[in-house]
Amino acid sequence: MKWDNFTSARIEAFKCAEGRQQSIYWDGKTPGLGLRVTAKGAKSYIFETTLNGKTLRITIGDVRTWSISQAQAKATAYKAQTDSGIDPRKVLAEQVAAEKAAEVARAKAEEAEAAAAIRNAVTLGDIWPEYIADRMTTRTGGWSDHHVRAHKQMMQEGGQPVKRGSKLTQPGPLFSLAGVRLVDLTSDRIERWAKEEAKHRPSSARLAWRLLKACMNWCSEHKTYSSMVAANPTKSARAREALGKPKVRNDVLQREMLAPWFSAVRKISNPVISAYLQCLLLVGPRREELAQLRWADVDFQWSSMKLADKIEDFRMVPLTPYVAHLLARLPRRNEWVFSSTASADGHIAEPRYAHNEALAVAGLPHLTLHGLRRSFATLSEWLETPAGIAAQIQGHAPQGVREQNYIRRPLDLLRMWHEKIEAWMLEQAGIDFTPAPAGLRVVASA
Repeated sequence: MKWDNFTSARIEAFKCAEGRQQSIYWDGKTPGLGLRVTAKGAKSYIFETTLNGKTLRITIGDVRTWSISQAQAKATAYKAQTDSGIDPRKVLAEQVAAEKAAEVARAKAEEAEAAAAIRNAVTLGDIWPEYIADRMTTRTGGWSDHHVRAHKQMMQEGGQPVKRGSKLTQPGPLFSLAGVRLVDLTSDRIERWAKEEAKHRPSSARLAWRLLKACMNWCSEHKTYSSMVAANPTKSARAREALGKPKVRNDVLQREMLAPWFSAVRKISNPVISAYLQCLLLVGPRREELAQLRWADVDFQWSSMKLADKIEDFRMVPLTPYVAHLLARLPRRNEWVFSSTASADGHIAEPRYAHNEALAVAGLPHLTLHGLRRSFATLSEWLETPAGIAAQIQGHAPQGVREQNYIRRPLDLLRMWHEKIEAWMLEQAGIDFTPAPAGLRVVASA
């Protein structure tokens, strides 16, 4: 063992003895302080002593980062601990653990602060677009364009020019809640909203309430927003009562109305709208199902159409003779059967104005587009059409165990009844139409 009072010059001069892995030099001034020099020239301060009859050695640090006085002070502190029976290594371990615990606590505090900031800032208007985007890409296939548009309209700000006329669009039913924080979206707040909206537009408010309820269910399972909506605030009996029950609509074409209705609709100057309205009545689909019909989904040879379906992904329906006649005369401007040069989507978007004008010309009472779908179901009763036949053509979910599990109707069976329904409607309307002979037929070129 070599004892020398450490100086900078001596520290610089210390070398590892030849043939050894390391050499240790001891400070003559500070008990237990040594300098370890390895064969590769690395130098570091160490502290060595005996504790409880065993040798204890602790590395203090590299000579490049520790000065002699710092190393001596640290060795003196270690010596005082060991003289008192304290193991410096345990003290170091406890310090490291305490520092780690403090770091974890700081991280949790920062995380809690960030979560609190989000909690205090996120509004319904902030999460609504995120909710729509997430549901559009869901594993079950996502929402339809119509459903997405309905959600956006519920939260629209309003004030935009309408497609026809000089009026401006109204704010959506949920727009008044757009700036409300999720944490403030309580049952009481929803009830006040429901009472106010029910005064002016109860039907739209009921739809908005259902869509909001689904959104709150989504939030309750979201990793970020679940803490903000512990209980779905829309599940309030008083809110439901304030919105009232929907009235049963009775708008439907009666048998004696078919003649004036067809006469007025066939005179509409826009052939696409005219054909679209007639097909709504003669096929009985939902308005968006027919508006989104593509040419690729119309088979003139085998007299069938493929419609998007609310219950299933799609359904096959017969292409009846008069409907085929109407479609064959339409221009093929793009992929859509009922195309539109004015619509952003390329297909018919708003035929209600033309329909309302036709109703006025015919002297008929107000009839919605969905009323045409209702009319198909009602008028088919005149031929004693089996309820399941009309329901399947219209895309209604099967009712009852027999319909759900046992009845599997081929398209030919649907076609037999559907052609009877179409022929009867045309007869009542006074339309003289002779179906083209079976086989291939000429259609408009693309």
